[in-house]
Amino acid sequence: MFVTALFDYRILLKIWPITMGITILLLVGIFFFGSNLNGAIGWYNFGTFSFQPAEVAKISLIFALAQLLGRRGGDPLTFTKDLMPVALVTLMPFTLVVIQPDLGNAIIYIVIFIGMLWIGGIKLRHVLVGLMVVSLLAGSIYVSFTTFREETNAFFTDVVKQQHWFTRIDTFINPSLASSDANHQSKYAMIAIGSGGLSGDGYMKGELKRRSFIPYTYSDAIFVVIGEEFGFQGSSILLLLYFLLIYRLILIAFQCYDLRGSYIIIGIVSMFVFQILENIGMMIGLMPVTGITLPFISYGGTSLLLNMFCIGLVMSIRIYREKYQLED
Repeated sequence: MFVTALFDYRILLKIWPITMGITILLLVGIFFFGSNLNGAIGWYNFGTFSFQPAEVAKISLIFALAQLLGRRGGDPLTFTKDLMPVALVTLMPFTLVVIQPDLGNAIIYIVIFIGMLWIGGIKLRHVLVGLMVVSLLAGSIYVSFTTFREETNAFFTDVVKQQHWFTRIDTFINPSLASSDANHQSKYAMIAIGSGGLSGDGYMKGELKRRSFIPYTYSDAIFVVIGEEFGFQGSSILLLLYFLLIYRLILIAFQCYDLRGSYIIIGIVSMFVFQILENIGMMIGLMPVTGITLPFISYGGTSLLLNMFCIGLVMSIRIYREKYQLED
């Protein structure tokens, strides 16, 4: 993190085609040399060390979009010259990661794309069109999982070949119709968090966690452990720390003289905010279950390194901002 803070971030902006190209090669290579974990071929294994290129793709995408959007200098974005190239760059890692299949990380790319476009000068009519598309898509998904539930299940099972995607979405939309196995994690996660009460059961004393009622308590479900062992107080402190982090990142983005630096920070903020909301939301029944980790808390080497790199990158932008005010 501290090494990254001293590194000139604009160098990475200039070589974004190289970093994105390497990222795409890593994502393609995963299908030939990667390891299967929990049904997804998303990791390179090197003995005791594993590496997930889908995580690296997040920062590569942020650099690419920041440079492409920065060309406009804050002027409104055009559809052909700006939105289309940005969308195509986003679509490349998105498609490769969906095929793995890793829908959680793929959705994060879309969130980064939307967040950076939002402050990048997107026109109102493009926003309205986007909202219409999202509304139609959300409505279609809801109707498919309620009115045509069996047909949708067959589609995911026989055509998409990802029956667990159907299970996760169906459990969220139709919890009363889902099987006990499908509801297991969400059900016991909410029970564990609720049992923590105000102050929790105490460190390493969470009953449901100790009895292994909830899977992946070291990674995806780490918030359940916090809620059960430290209660509402511990959970609130964690959320407060996240709020302070996001607030500080946004403040630095507003103070940045280089638009591309601001875009980078907003991309990072979009990524962090979505991961926090999704991870905690899926544990309390407000979001569908995915494999998205909780930033800085969940176990995961590549994810943690990426998060630390992002913080170092923001520090670099903050350090160099006055210098670039004079240059630009």
